[in-house]
Amino acid sequence: MQTQQPVPTSPASTGPRTDVRTALLGGKTFRSLSEQTLSPKEEKFERARQTTGFFLAPAVAIIFALLPLNLDYNQHMLAAVLLGVIILWICEPVPIPIGGLIGVAAIVILGVAPASDVLQPFGSTTIFTFIGAFILAAAMLKHGIAQRLAFAVLSIPGVGKSTYRIIIAFGVITCMLSAFVSNTATVAMLMPTALGILALIAQLMQDRGVVKADFDPLRLRVGAALLLMLAYGASVGGLLTPVGSPPNLIGRGLIEEATGTRISFAQWMAIAFPVCLAMFVVLALIMFLLNKPEIRQLEGVEDYIREQKAAQGKMSRAEKNTLIAFGFTVTLWLLPAFASLFAGTESAAYIFLDDRLDEGIVAVLGASLLFILPTNWKKREATLTWTDAAKIDWGTIILFGTGIIFGSLLAATGLAETIGTGAAENLNITNVVTITVFSAVLAILISETTSNTASAAVIVPIVIPLCQAMGVDPFVPAMAATFAASFGFMLPVSTPQNAIVYGTGAVPITRMIRTGIVFDILGAILIISIVPIMIATVGLSS
Repeated sequence: MQTQQPVPTSPASTGPRTDVRTALLGGKTFRSLSEQTLSPKEEKFERARQTTGFFLAPAVAIIFALLPLNLDYNQHMLAAVLLGVIILWICEPVPIPIGGLIGVAAIVILGVAPASDVLQPFGSTTIFTFIGAFILAAAMLKHGIAQRLAFAVLSIPGVGKSTYRIIIAFGVITCMLSAFVSNTATVAMLMPTALGILALIAQLMQDRGVVKADFDPLRLRVGAALLLMLAYGASVGGLLTPVGSPPNLIGRGLIEEATGTRISFAQWMAIAFPVCLAMFVVLALIMFLLNKPEIRQLEGVEDYIREQKAAQGKMSRAEKNTLIAFGFTVTLWLLPAFASLFAGTESAAYIFLDDRLDEGIVAVLGASLLFILPTNWKKREATLTWTDAAKIDWGTIILFGTGIIFGSLLAATGLAETIGTGAAENLNITNVVTITVFSAVLAILISETTSNTASAAVIVPIVIPLCQAMGVDPFVPAMAATFAASFGFMLPVSTPQNAIVYGTGAVPITRMIRTGIVFDILGAILIISIVPIMIATVGLSS
C-alpha cells in the first residue's frame, strides 16, 4: 500500500473545529480488505453465511445425486457437484478457488472424466495471459505508476479549480488504469491521492464557512462522489480489455471453448469501448445528480497538486522499465489487429503475426522483461523480483481454470444441452433478446452477493447451453453476461473496490446502495442495447 500524501492545512480559526486531516487521513483512512474490521451485524451475517455453506453445499450435492432423475450418470454427478460448488462460491465457507478445486477433485473421483482431461484447461493460453498481466500489474503497483499518472492528469490546467473536474479526472484515470491493471489494485493505488485531495477540499470548505465548524468530513457528498467514482470507474474501465478484469478472461475463454471462434484483443476492445464510454457518461451524471458536491469552485488545490507532482521528481529507472514492458506487451497484443486493418485478414503478414503472437505468450514475454531490464546493473538488480511476482492473485488463476473445466464438461457430458432445453421450455425464453436480458440481469444479481469472478464462472456456463438448445448464437447473451458480471455496485461486499472505499468511512452504506442500484439498472440497459450492435459490427455473430 502506498504511503499517505501529506496534506497542507490552513491556519486554524477560533471556535471548535473539526481536524480534517486527522479525520480523513488518520484512524479512518484506507484499509486493505483483510485489515478492515466488520461491525457486529456484519460479522454475524458473514458467520451465518459461511456456516450455512459448510453444511448446505455437501447436503445439496448428495441429495441431488441420490434423486431418481432421468439423467445419464455423468450428467447427474456433474450436476450434483456443480450445485455444491456454486453454493461454496456464494457462501464462501472456504476460499472461492478452493471451492472450485474441491469440485474438480469430486468430478475425477466420481468418474465423470479422467484427470488428464479434467486438468487440461490449466494449460490454456488464457492462464498465461492472467499470469503475465498480473505480473505487469504488480510492477505498476510497486513502482507507483498510478500516482504519477494521477498527478499528471490532475495538473492539466483548469482541472484542479473545480470539484466536478477533479471527480471526472479521477474517473478517467481509474478507467485507464483498470483496463490493464486489477480493479482492486487500481483503487488501492489511487486511494491515498484521492484522500489527500479530499482532505484539502474539506479544509477549504471549512475555511470558507461552507460547512459548520464541527462538521464531519467523512459525511460530505463530495467525498462520497469522489470515492464512488474510483470504485465504479474501476469496474467500468475493467470492461475495456480482455485482461481488464478476471470475468472478462473467464467469459471469453468459455465463449471460445463453446463456439470454437477466437475473440481477439482488438475485437474485444471494439465491442467494449462504446459500452465503457456510454457507461462512464451515465456514471458521471448519476454521481453528480445523487451526490452533488457541496462546493464547486476551488482555490489552492492546483498548488497542492503542483507541489505533489514536483515532489515525485523525475521518473525512476524502475518506472521507465515498467512502462517499457507494459508498452511492449500492449503493442504486440494489438499488432495482429493493425496488420489486418492495413493488409487484410488474408494477408501473409496478418496470418504470420496472428499465429505467432499468442496473447498468453506475449503476456509472459512482456512480464519477463521486468526481470531482465535492470535498475542497478552493478548489483544485478532487476525491475521486479520473484518475491514481488509471487504475490500475484494465484487464486483467480486457479478459479479460472476450474471455471473452464466445468464449462467444457457441461458440453462434453451433454448436461449443457439438457439444462438449456429445460430452461428454454420452463422459463419461456424463446429468442436472443429475452435470453440476453435474462443473462445480464441474472449476472448482476449474482455479482451483488458474490465475487464478480464467481458470477462469470457460474452464469456464462448456464447461458451458453441455453442458447445452444434454442439454436441461438451464444455470442451476444454470453458477452452480455460477462460484462454484467463485472457489475455489483450496491453493496460493500459486491466488489473488493466497493469494500475498499466503504472502509474509509467516507461512503455511507445508504449512498452506496442508492447510487449503485441506479447505475446497475442503467448499466444493464446499456449492455443489453449496445453489445448486440457492436458484436454484429465486428463480425462475430452469425
